[in-house]
Amino acid sequence: MTLPKSAQVVIVGGGIMGCSLAYHLTLRGWTDVVLFERKQLTSGTTWHAAGLVGQLGATHNLTRLAQYTTELYGQLERESGQNTGYRQIGSLAIATNQERFEELKRGASMARCFGLEVNVLTAREAGDLWPSMATEDLVGAVHLPKDGQTNPVDTTHALARMAKLRGAKIFERTAVTEIMIENGRAVGVRTKNGEITAEFVVNCAGMWARELGASAGATVPLHAAEHFYIVTEPLPDIKRHLPVLRDADACTYFKEDAGKLLVGWFEPVAKPWGMEGIPESFEFDTLPDDLNHIEPLLEGAIRRVPALAKTGIQLFFNGPESFTPDDRYMLGETPEVRNLFVAAGFNSIGIRSAGGAGKVLADWIVDGHPPMDLWDVDIRRVMPFQSNRRYLRDRTVESLGLLYAMHWPFRQPETARGVRRSALHDRLLSRGACFGEVAGFERPNWYAPKGREAKYEYSFGRQNWFDYSAEEHLAVRERVGLFDQSSFAKFVFEGEDAEHILNRICANNVSVPVGRIIYTQWLNERGGIEADLTITRESEKRFLIVTAVATQVRDLAWLKRNIPEGARALAVDVSSGYSVLGVMGPKSRSLLSKLTDADLSNVAFPFATSKVIDLGYAKVRASRITYVGELGWELYVPTEFVQGVFDVLLEEGASFDMRLAGYHAMNSLRMEKGYRHWGHDITDEDTPLEAGLGFAVAWSKPQGFIGRDALLRQKEDGPKRKMVHIALEDPALLLYHNEPIWHDGRLVGRVTSGMYGHSIGASLGLGYVENPDGAGVDAAYLRGGKLEVEVAGVRVPARASLRAFYDPANNRVKDVEVAVSVAAS
Repeated sequence: MTLPKSAQVVIVGGGIMGCSLAYHLTLRGWTDVVLFERKQLTSGTTWHAAGLVGQLGATHNLTRLAQYTTELYGQLERESGQNTGYRQIGSLAIATNQERFEELKRGASMARCFGLEVNVLTAREAGDLWPSMATEDLVGAVHLPKDGQTNPVDTTHALARMAKLRGAKIFERTAVTEIMIENGRAVGVRTKNGEITAEFVVNCAGMWARELGASAGATVPLHAAEHFYIVTEPLPDIKRHLPVLRDADACTYFKEDAGKLLVGWFEPVAKPWGMEGIPESFEFDTLPDDLNHIEPLLEGAIRRVPALAKTGIQLFFNGPESFTPDDRYMLGETPEVRNLFVAAGFNSIGIRSAGGAGKVLADWIVDGHPPMDLWDVDIRRVMPFQSNRRYLRDRTVESLGLLYAMHWPFRQPETARGVRRSALHDRLLSRGACFGEVAGFERPNWYAPKGREAKYEYSFGRQNWFDYSAEEHLAVRERVGLFDQSSFAKFVFEGEDAEHILNRICANNVSVPVGRIIYTQWLNERGGIEADLTITRESEKRFLIVTAVATQVRDLAWLKRNIPEGARALAVDVSSGYSVLGVMGPKSRSLLSKLTDADLSNVAFPFATSKVIDLGYAKVRASRITYVGELGWELYVPTEFVQGVFDVLLEEGASFDMRLAGYHAMNSLRMEKGYRHWGHDITDEDTPLEAGLGFAVAWSKPQGFIGRDALLRQKEDGPKRKMVHIALEDPALLLYHNEPIWHDGRLVGRVTSGMYGHSIGASLGLGYVENPDGAGVDAAYLRGGKLEVEVAGVRVPARASLRAFYDPANNRVKDVEVAVSVAAS
């Protein structure tokens, strides 16, 4: 077959992901698709995958994608005429302790949000399903009857066959040597057999995706690790077509096939592989056996299935699979290069993920936007530093084992830490800070009192830091707290056209006086929320944009891509140049007034105002804004001055009984106020009207804004669902996210985020609720029925409100009582 000169889409990589994408592109009618595979289809990782097809993912949307994969594989054999080996045999996850059982039951509750068939079983019932399993140490299990297994090679070839029948061209033994870039766009590839131009290039190169991406200037952080399994000799007494058995406490899975068992592991200390590069000759290769590495886990497998002790091993297998720093795959258009897409880093769940990932990526390419919220796997979440080889090697030691590790609330990674640190890091550490990590940034989550170790003790209940964080929370409510918020991402947007461009991008109006702060969303054309941030007008032509560290890459890319060609404006990331201190609480004005000669009164310095003031020996930008619902200021301090500013705040704060406060306290404070969190409560699938953020929409701006038409249509029709505030009646139980919400026995929504509200004395949640009768969600509907939230399989009575439980009128934020007294004097 002759290499064409051009194609609409070029796919690099012939594993199951690349073939799934070709299948789905042609299904959408895009038949001018060319796929290049360096050796043979499936010869990298796909060929040796275990072929497990589970439906329940780590999050809401990953489960939606896995569900679609199950549906696709169920019909693929019939559609293609090729045997795929797909069987819907179910899966059984077992628990040997109450904490693991709690995790499984919470997962089962989440599964009900999507209509998945799921059964919570006793140890005895689990044993009836899997008679060869030892059950004496089990406390329970969860069974998903419609999970399945498939033959990865046959399934990949079935996808490729259908893609070719619809017009796609597949070239094996054609290695791509370069992605061609012109004016910041991917325009084709070079292969050993020649060049081909394309409108879109997609990197599905698996273990090779990092190097291929780097050659084009794109960040694709993944690293291969050794992955082990064995295949036994036939077991004469084994029951056929057993469900896939997962014993996560032993890091082990079991798959019955033709009377044999495939037994594999996700060990907690893994072996990274390929640091010096992958041999060019690599094709269906295996790695050397290492029985010493896996022997302790093999002993655990024998304890679970005693028949293994008398059964020979037919195959000891070791093959490489690629893993990402956060154990989630990477999907979407790279922020660095337009029209260059990525689908790679599948963390040993590529078979179950490929169907859904192929569909949504095809939709993304064809339609110009993702069909659903894909933030969990969006490549724009990764940071440039994460492609560092040493970082990837060190993190991969841990990331392989995370698949079967306990998925504790607030769990923090243990490897490759300390990458990004505030200038105050050592000062906070010496004062008891326990750090968490977001996008590589070390942030104080809570502070241990003197004499206590600043270390997490995980559970699904109240963890060891609960009371300490409560004290920080109440200090902010009653006195004053000090937060290190230096991890904020900060962009300067400057130029003659800056205001005009921002007003087109922002739903709110940025045509405000110098020194005003605007809270706004950036919307897509469908009205969904792409970003949630604040903008400060520093001068007529200069704006300071502040957003979350987790969305630093994504939001800057969105801003830059919405600057018209030839416009007189420039966006610059200045995140490292400024540290941020949050001084929050009813005594914050009194404290700061001791350190500055600026007038901080309500009249001179009202809410949503920003000024440069003297504080200590420094000049800082003081912005009266809050994410905790109290009087307070965010202080933007040039990084080289922040230690001095921190020291004087700490010294003067002692007379106000000021407390250092961490991000867990900030989370509980914002939950009481119902402040939304992008990525949990609001995403690109949610609109401001649904999220209760219509107050931040400037409907009448003369030039309009992106997404306005879609919002107007929704405003006219009325949103079908609304964000509600939820409080559990039982204060002993905790909400996290993805708990089902029931109203009069009908499933009406799910919790998007949760935290205990120490001022309210209840476990709080935010979540979208939809009235199944189509009549809309209002206060009368919420009061007119029995509201419950399902926590680990138990429906717990709750109350719900459309307004925040704490200070819904914002009197505390605006300091209304003080304002009245100042005006009177």
